[in-house]
Amino acid sequence: MSQSEFRAALLDPSRPAPEGLTGPAGQPAGRRFDVYRNNVTVSLTEALRQAFPVIRKLVGEEFFTAMAREHLRAHPPASPLMMFYGAAMPAFLETFPPVAHLGYLPDIARLELALRQSYHAADAAPVAAEALQTLTPDAFVAARLRLAPSVRLLRSCWPIHAIWTANARNGTAPKQATAEDVLIVRPDFDPEPLLLPAGAAPFVAALAEGRTVGEALDAAGAFDLTATLGLLLGGSAIVGIITGE
Repeated sequence: MSQSEFRAALLDPSRPAPEGLTGPAGQPAGRRFDVYRNNVTVSLTEALRQAFPVIRKLVGEEFFTAMAREHLRAHPPASPLMMFYGAAMPAFLETFPPVAHLGYLPDIARLELALRQSYHAADAAPVAAEALQTLTPDAFVAARLRLAPSVRLLRSCWPIHAIWTANARNGTAPKQATAEDVLIVRPDFDPEPLLLPAGAAPFVAALAEGRTVGEALDAAGAFDLTATLGLLLGGSAIVGIITGE
């Protein structure tokens, strides 16, 4: 019996118990294996339920449970740490025929994953809100703004912030399928998804790559710089200002 055979049988209730598997008394462990297999399936399904509460609300509990079982058979855990389980969910949703008509689901899954990643990211002390004001205009455009490890950026052709807010916080459902970019910050203990001003995502992405403010401005084009910096500072997202001095 190979590990792959054991794993396949463990995640698929239609398969028989692996040959040669015995209990403490040397008898075939079919019944014990069935109990163990059921416990594993329930545990992994619950991990996915906790990881994707908005996806669960969007598709319904019964459908989500069935979908989670299909997912865990196709994508068993690669780590013993369940807080990281579910990374394959967005790609799974993109190819899962029953949800093909819900084109926004993969990006909602990416948003929920990003929130979890932000929650578990390392801490970093933010710079004071007044720190940027001490820079001259030339020093500002030449500076590099180091972002916190908890910062995440998501770009979507769907209104993912509005959909998430409507389902996670009883907000207003979006009336139009407009593109939205989301900045995830962690000013205190819990991550917060913020709607970025139109056109600001390339600026934030360039900062995250370590480019100067001037280079990030060139990459972004026209957008509301003041509002974007306000989101970054208010979200404790800037943890370092690197100048040429």
